[in-house]
Amino acid sequence: MIYQDTPFQFFTIWDGIESGLYYAIVGFYVLIFFYFLLMRFRTSKKAYWLFFSLLFVFLAAGRIFFIIYYFYAPELVIVLSDAELVEMLMIFYRFATLSTWLGIACLMVILGILIFPPFAENTESKSGTSIKDKIKEILRKKNVRITLKFVLISIPIFIGVAALILPDALLMDPEFVDKYGVSESSLVTIFGYPVGRTVLNFILLPIFVAIIPFLYLSLAIRTFGVLRRSYALNSIGFLIYFLGRILQGLLSSLGFPHVSATLSPLLILLSLLLIVIANNYEQLK
Repeated sequence: MIYQDTPFQFFTIWDGIESGLYYAIVGFYVLIFFYFLLMRFRTSKKAYWLFFSLLFVFLAAGRIFFIIYYFYAPELVIVLSDAELVEMLMIFYRFATLSTWLGIACLMVILGILIFPPFAENTESKSGTSIKDKIKEILRKKNVRITLKFVLISIPIFIGVAALILPDALLMDPEFVDKYGVSESSLVTIFGYPVGRTVLNFILLPIFVAIIPFLYLSLAIRTFGVLRRSYALNSIGFLIYFLGRILQGLLSSLGFPHVSATLSPLLILLSLLLIVIANNYEQLK
């Protein structure tokens, strides 16, 4: 066997392909972070570019934890007991989830900046009798804007912290029952998938991330020229990114691990390319 003399007992050729693609994604994350931090934030001093760059730091950290969780930590079964290994795997999963939601918190900061631009840009207030005019008048108030921004940012952070303290029974992979002798009765699942992961990955994550592509799309509709193309590409890029993230867990749970190993990371790489092009469109047009 080709892997007979290697220290890896469970690492297959598909694992090698998938992990290699995710290594490329982590490298891309780091390059994007330094580009937007040094080339955009350093020159403009705009908070938008600071949090846009920090987004990719948290995504890179989360992906590194996931790489260890899926590909390398299981190999420690030869030196750790099953209980110790399960505990270690859950620690990596929790930190990966926390990092992901901190990245989403950065997206919510970006969302707040786009929806509520600096106060000086909205000093003129026009009164009206329609419900739409009254809502606009309320949103012009400083305290309301600050409160909404705080709520947008704090909810993802709260969810990420909750992932650190939720019981293992809500987050643990059911495959641990056969692999590491975990008691099946101790797990809480729905259709064979952990309830906690279901809520995080298939309910909360789509709700939060769907806002970003549609926001960029609405901005594209209301603007013209280079800005319209930039917003439109950002919308498509983020939509493809989160589609790849959701498909990763969905395809694996449906019994298509080989498709998940290639399709999901390739979609994420495509999305990152589109996001970079979108935010440099004025130079590339």
